[in-house]
Amino acid sequence: MRAVRALPIAVAAITAAALLPTSAGAETPPPDTPPAGGSPAYAWSNVAISGGGYVPGIVYSPTEPDLVYARTDIGGAYRLDAETDEWVPLLDHIGWDEWNRLGVLSLATDPVEPQRVYAAVGTYTNDWDPDDGAILRSADYGETWEATPLPFKIGGNMPGRGIGERLQVDPNDNDVLYFGAEQGEGLWRSTDRGETFAPVTSFPNVGDFAPDADSDNSYLRSNLGVLWTAFDEASSRPGAPTQTVFTAVADADDILYRSDDAGATWRPVPGAPTGFIPQRGIVDADGRFLYIATSDTSGPYDGSDGEVWRYGIDDGTWTDITPTQRPTGGDFGFSGLAVDASDPDTVMVVSQIQWWPDVLIFRSTDRGETWSTIWDIAEDGALETRYEQSVDDVPWLTFGSDPTPPAAGVQPSPKLGWMISSFEIDPFDSDTAMYGTGATIYRTDDLTAWDEPGGTVHLAPAADGIEETAIQDLVAPAGDVDLVSAMLDLGGFVHDDIDTVPQSYRDPYFGGGTSVDAAGLASSELVRAGTTGDGRQVVALSTDSGETWREVVTEADATGPGTVAISADGSSILWAPAGAAPLVSLDGGETWGDTAGLPAGARVEADRVDADLIYGFAGRAFFRSDDAGASFRAVDESTLPGEGPVRFAAMPSRAGEIWFAGGEEDGAYGMWRSTDGGDSWRTVSGFDEADTVGFGRAAPGADAPAIYTAARRDGVRGVFRSIDDGRSWTRINDDAHQWGWIGAGITGDPDVFGRVYIATNGRGIIVGDDAGASAPEAWSADAVYRKGDAVTFAGSTWRAPWWTRGDEPGSARAPWEEIRWTAGGLSAWTPTRVFGRGDIVELDDELWRARWYTRGDEPGSARAPWEPIA
Repeated sequence: MRAVRALPIAVAAITAAALLPTSAGAETPPPDTPPAGGSPAYAWSNVAISGGGYVPGIVYSPTEPDLVYARTDIGGAYRLDAETDEWVPLLDHIGWDEWNRLGVLSLATDPVEPQRVYAAVGTYTNDWDPDDGAILRSADYGETWEATPLPFKIGGNMPGRGIGERLQVDPNDNDVLYFGAEQGEGLWRSTDRGETFAPVTSFPNVGDFAPDADSDNSYLRSNLGVLWTAFDEASSRPGAPTQTVFTAVADADDILYRSDDAGATWRPVPGAPTGFIPQRGIVDADGRFLYIATSDTSGPYDGSDGEVWRYGIDDGTWTDITPTQRPTGGDFGFSGLAVDASDPDTVMVVSQIQWWPDVLIFRSTDRGETWSTIWDIAEDGALETRYEQSVDDVPWLTFGSDPTPPAAGVQPSPKLGWMISSFEIDPFDSDTAMYGTGATIYRTDDLTAWDEPGGTVHLAPAADGIEETAIQDLVAPAGDVDLVSAMLDLGGFVHDDIDTVPQSYRDPYFGGGTSVDAAGLASSELVRAGTTGDGRQVVALSTDSGETWREVVTEADATGPGTVAISADGSSILWAPAGAAPLVSLDGGETWGDTAGLPAGARVEADRVDADLIYGFAGRAFFRSDDAGASFRAVDESTLPGEGPVRFAAMPSRAGEIWFAGGEEDGAYGMWRSTDGGDSWRTVSGFDEADTVGFGRAAPGADAPAIYTAARRDGVRGVFRSIDDGRSWTRINDDAHQWGWIGAGITGDPDVFGRVYIATNGRGIIVGDDAGASAPEAWSADAVYRKGDAVTFAGSTWRAPWWTRGDEPGSARAPWEEIRWTAGGLSAWTPTRVFGRGDIVELDDELWRARWYTRGDEPGSARAPWEPIA
């Protein structure tokens, strides 16, 4: 794993664990706090992917209909908007320095005052995260929050994060909260609605179970600690603390403790099952039972054995009600436990993991005496199912395969799921249930059809609004494709429309992607680097805007996909995989060979205009190729940062212009600019730190693309934009929209001025639109215009180079310059615009470079100071 500020490797849940950068925390601003300094008003949303990560907890309010929350391991918490059926993100105010608070280990809704909600936040309990956790509290359904720091870490992305809920509100006295901590920190309690917490010193067991206590990996040595708390509400009257409280611990010999004096004293529950970890516990107040689902591991990726038990709260009897069905012969642990509050005879439980052919969901309508399964294998070998499943609105849930209906001996696609820790029945509607998986939330609105002869339960994804992917790279080609992405777990997407969920990459399918690029002058030419389903590191090429792909190269010695770049005209591809020497193709991916002079593991990018120029960075050295990647030489070895992650990008409209961001807090850290292909650099002033840089469509009348960066400027962290070639910068996000760590990538949209795409580590792809962006006002003969003012006239945009009044744009001797841009982000030549030495323009589909100052000299005409660019 990498050090503190290294590029985070995240697990939104589909496959593996994550780590990332650092620090402490602040409290939530009011929503829609305007940015300082007269910044443009931005509207923020997500590029549509719908889910994409593990949802370990779904929490219904037991007292307010239609109030339900979801928590994620690295992407914050959400509340469902019942009117739109979309999830609303609640923790987007979490900033760069408090990124760990987007890991939510537990969430609790107040049953007495349902507008109150609490979240236990923190991402890692090992050294991947230097900061302690906190309990966040809200009195307005999560619109705003206050934070109570804790003196220990919380592991929202650690083993066992699906166990719970660890955080609970006393249903009789909602001043009281309990929280079960990890790492031997024990049971904690608040008596003031979460403003302060103190250890319950009388609680006797801090837990001792770790996934692998002898492992060299600190992630696996984590002590799961105290797991969940459940209340016997009938043991007290409203307004007084609940007397009978049950708390579970990660100790296979003593899993459950009981207090009958509101937590003053505790004792092990006699006869409790042993040998397993109690994943979930629910009190059935009507039947006077406590149900427990157990597994032999922490989960959520594993579990090969487990049991389900029913405990009589009044008589202390234990009954083993473990479902006996094992259609494929294999065993599994249990989680995802639910009791139907409207019909408490009904109990449901899930095999947390069963990879082949699919998980099993069990249902009992007699409190666990008998069970039925959502699928089974009949005596004749045929597969019998009680469900139909549609993923038409989220097609990537087939994970690169064609849809395959469930059948004997076949792994269905899509699957019912995996890593199912939370299965919840709506307490006000027995037909509605939701469960979280490693990739999405599924929902049914006809659950009781299960109980009818031949009945069918219909399942469909229900994660709209939840965006939990960990983005590694972005490119926005000009033209019909809006955005191309690389991300962990899902590989990435080609979005023709950012509001529509697409299919993921196929042929080859990527289990994880790290890099994407589009040719600067041939936007239909796309490349991507990633890891295939069978673990190979490969590059794939598309020549039709992502409609089809073909694998063009793989490298057996590579330890990771690294980065890939495609030259401006698409003829050359450079791949720098991790752990292996870079490779280059000079014939569009047909053949590959070594490139000279570029170190292994370099970060690579291509010039957007000059097809011969490709750049690389490794260590502290900046490299340039002048022969389309065939060879490289170091052109600067002393100016740029020597430590920390970096990002750099070439300006779309100018050959040889590169902007560079990155570094480390204790060393060089900021933004630099080169206009000579990296030979020399100058610092872009005003940045304390800068981490990403990207370009988008120029503002109306501007002579350079808009520039975007995630940075700290003049002491303020944010997303900044310049529309005047870097001379001035404006923060465009506000304190309510920060999204944790956003250092992986940023790009503007070449077709839409003001639109910016931001890569997050667990909140998907953020898209921002300048709500005030519009065409300049129409020219008026009576108005006074000053230098830099822009107007529209005769269907074009014009810019005033100095003071003017009454001079009609385009008329003889009028000072106006007509400013036009091509679809690819290049300056279009116009006879009234002033161009300087080195400026590149397009005229009649040909590119020209100005050799000196010029105005009115048409490229290609006699004695015009323009040279063609091949």
